[in-house]
Amino acid sequence: MPKTTSAVQTYRFDIMATMINDRVDDPAESGVERYVGLEHLDADSLKIRRWGDITDVESTKLRFKPGDIIFGKRRVYQRKLAVADFEGICSAHAMVLRARHEVVLPEFLPFFMQSDLFMDRALAISVGSLSPTINWTDLAAQEFALPPIEAQWQLLRQLRSFDATCEGHASIAESCRVAIAALSEQHAVAAVHGAKSHRGVLQNGWRHLTIRELCEGENCGLTLGPFGSDLVVEDYGKCDHGTPVLFVADVQRFCLEHVSKRFISEDKHASLRAHEALPGDVLVTEMGWPPGEACVVPDGWPPSIIKADLIRARVNPSLVLPHYLVAILNSHWGQRQIVRISPGTTRPRMTLRDFRDIRIATPPIGVQRAFTDAVEQLQEGITTAERRAHSLRVIKRLALERMWPRV
Repeated sequence: MPKTTSAVQTYRFDIMATMINDRVDDPAESGVERYVGLEHLDADSLKIRRWGDITDVESTKLRFKPGDIIFGKRRVYQRKLAVADFEGICSAHAMVLRARHEVVLPEFLPFFMQSDLFMDRALAISVGSLSPTINWTDLAAQEFALPPIEAQWQLLRQLRSFDATCEGHASIAESCRVAIAALSEQHAVAAVHGAKSHRGVLQNGWRHLTIRELCEGENCGLTLGPFGSDLVVEDYGKCDHGTPVLFVADVQRFCLEHVSKRFISEDKHASLRAHEALPGDVLVTEMGWPPGEACVVPDGWPPSIIKADLIRARVNPSLVLPHYLVAILNSHWGQRQIVRISPGTTRPRMTLRDFRDIRIATPPIGVQRAFTDAVEQLQEGITTAERRAHSLRVIKRLALERMWPRV
């Protein structure tokens, strides 16, 4: 029986929702076309905007249906939670949940799960150090207070209004990303298949150069992050300030963000100058899903040390602009080249040797600058839209926090 306090009733979570454990051992025979991994979910957004092809996955997955909640049970602090509007399969690192109509509106439950009240509890019961994960048994036993159905309808109208405006800005950002991808792909393909002279050299000042050639010259070059005893957990596990240490998670397409929040002392920094990343450097992930995500270290970024599994490319500015190289590497064409040299299914990885041999069709600097200016304008659109969406999500979280004590 639920515990009752005025109009509020307290329920175990397994009374509020059911976990759907419809396992799919052979994704190719699942009868669906879309695969949703945790990498396809955006933090604090209930909308699924991206997915993978069913042929890209092999191991056991979970089937979901429209209206089901996909909740990232691994690394809950990433706040990955979405409502499906199509049928598909998802990562086994997620839970597929379905609201129980008797006590909660199916449309209301996802908003409740976005609240700090729920997320903080979920994080507290996660187990494991490297990749903390929630067990259903522990989550099912948690008790939460819910308003009656009538009050849920009233709150739902307010929350939907927040969400609609927020998702509008997020859609603008996604449209800009699609435009960048299309522009980069068009440019890369046109360059690769452009007209050639009888000697095999691209016309109009274009040249085919390897990444190694683009990074040759004074103060240029390629390097990997330090391995082994050069940089160990003890070096960055005790500092909450100092020189930033950059991990794979910090490098996203076109964007560098120090989400890992790890630092080393200035003394340790001095011994690792060979692995230093400075503004204008290109950083590329050597491993991940997928490997090869690239960004430029922005102006004003403090000198940092790259961790193992990151490649730093310091280009010759007379041959290639850093933002041009990043755009080509992040294009569909560039990603296909990286996938080709990155063996492995669960943890694909490319080597520095193979990466430096990728051949890029490189136009004159003036052509590169015109191209990167167009990409930069679209990036500014993404930044503005995401800043506004983030502000609205903060307001929504504050509103959710105030709702629970009041109901």
